[in-house]
Amino acid sequence: MNCAQAKTPTELAICADADLLRRDSDLSVVYGKLGAARPDGRTALRQDQRDWLRARNRCGADAGCIRDQYLVRLSALQDLLRSATAYVPDETDRLALEDLRQAVEAASRKNAEFPLEDALAALSIQGGMTTFANVRANVDDDEARFPAKRPDGVTPDEWKALQASGIDAGGENGAASYTLMDLDGDGQRDLVIDSYTGGTGLFSDISALRRVGDRYAEAIGANGDAVSGLYTLNGRGSNQGSDWVRLRGRVYAAYRNSNYGADQVYLLRPLHAVGEVPTLTVQYRYQLQVPKQQKRADKDEVRILDDALHAGLTQALAGVDPESARGGGDSANPPGAPARPLCPIPADVKDDERDRYYQYGAGHYSYETVADIAVHVGARCYVARLIDWFGSYDAKSGLSAMMWMREPGADNGDEEFLVQGRRHAIRFGTSVGPI
Repeated sequence: MNCAQAKTPTELAICADADLLRRDSDLSVVYGKLGAARPDGRTALRQDQRDWLRARNRCGADAGCIRDQYLVRLSALQDLLRSATAYVPDETDRLALEDLRQAVEAASRKNAEFPLEDALAALSIQGGMTTFANVRANVDDDEARFPAKRPDGVTPDEWKALQASGIDAGGENGAASYTLMDLDGDGQRDLVIDSYTGGTGLFSDISALRRVGDRYAEAIGANGDAVSGLYTLNGRGSNQGSDWVRLRGRVYAAYRNSNYGADQVYLLRPLHAVGEVPTLTVQYRYQLQVPKQQKRADKDEVRILDDALHAGLTQALAGVDPESARGGGDSANPPGAPARPLCPIPADVKDDERDRYYQYGAGHYSYETVADIAVHVGARCYVARLIDWFGSYDAKSGLSAMMWMREPGADNGDEEFLVQGRRHAIRFGTSVGPI
């Protein structure tokens, strides 16, 4: 913005407001970088910017309106810039993805229940790593801090570089850990930071710094901006994890995000801006059953289901897709079929209560709704929901799942039943695309 030539109410309002003037400068910088990163798209970008300027100018002298316009536009341009300058997988990455697919497929022939886990364990980097964490100087301290003395396994040279870099990535209550490992194959160990940021999702942010001379610093991306962020882990409301693996001579973070019926593994290259990513998808099929003997870990009593109830629950489970979650709502109907209630709706049910016969109710981010289904016990029909925790699975219990059941018109009296599921891998797919 050249304020010496400002004439319109919008331009004058921007020049009179230091915050708006800064936003205009920030937007100009990103716009210039995007044009340089995508020279073949400059004409379309220029026209898009002109359209935005007209929308901005319709704000007149309203500073709040102008600020909102800049916020939205800057966010959009930053997203485009990240996409334009992010790392593009090369032939080595594609071969590494194929190596991973073959390893998982080979593991499935020995153990179809845990092929991904077995393959990643065989490929994971075992040596050359040192991990330490923030510490509390006193047990009653609220915040953990970066260690005051050199941790075991950290060389004097690395310790000097860590101190010179001012590293202290504590998130909530200072919770953070650090791993030294060679990420780029130059013989010097780089730094991976796991910072717990908390929140309702119990998030952790994982980033990586490169060893550069006598310190650790963010790598610089193609657009000149620092690159350190790698991935996040959600500890409540997802089923995620990561393994450091070596494929085709490169180090990757094999970042896993799971759901009912599928594991997706993204091969992330540390010290590079995350863009399109080589991805392996492992598809599973489940065998589901409701145990007749229901024993909850948080309760002492054991319930034995009567034959009619057990038969009804078993029959209902038979209608659940064994490979993918349909979610809530009219999930008992085939895809594309007209909506129909799970249970018959009595004639005296009011319009605002009819929805209770089509679905179990609202969901929640901390679990995955696999399906809403009807359960028939004798002449009675119940509305039920099968949930799991995004495919969470272990050798002892199999799939962690539960079924909730209620009478369609009831406000209480919900029943819950443990559901067991055993899986086996059936398909292995690869792709390269956005994470």
